[in-house]
Amino acid sequence: ALRRAAAAEPPDPLLRAVVDALEAGRTVAATADAVGLGARQLHRRSLDAFGYGPKTLARVLRLQRALTLVRDGVPFADAALAAGCADQAHLARETRELAGLTLGAYAALANSETPQPSGSTTSA
Repeated sequence: ALRRAAAAEPPDPLLRAVVDALEAGRTVAATADAVGLGARQLHRRSLDAFGYGPKTLARVLRLQRALTLVRDGVPFADAALAAGCADQAHLARETRELAGLTLGAYAALANSETPQPSGSTTSA
């Protein structure tokens, strides 16, 4: 993905509008209408730009919003609702499916200290 981004042309302002609309919680259909594309065109443009369709992009953006809140110490259920998930179980499923971690494991990693380099020791 990074190689593709480095070799790509400057970002398409239309795609920025797509991301902004999906981040705001708009549906894929409303986003397509807002940017003046049909659903199939939006899907093709999303695949080319992001590697997946607009629905998956919306899921990723929602998960990013929720996990930012979790990192900030917001309780799981509150983070889920604030990010646009139906409930905490919905957020837990999305975290497992998209991040490959349980919600609890993600929170533990996010709140843990940075590990020391291999071979390092501390003394008290």
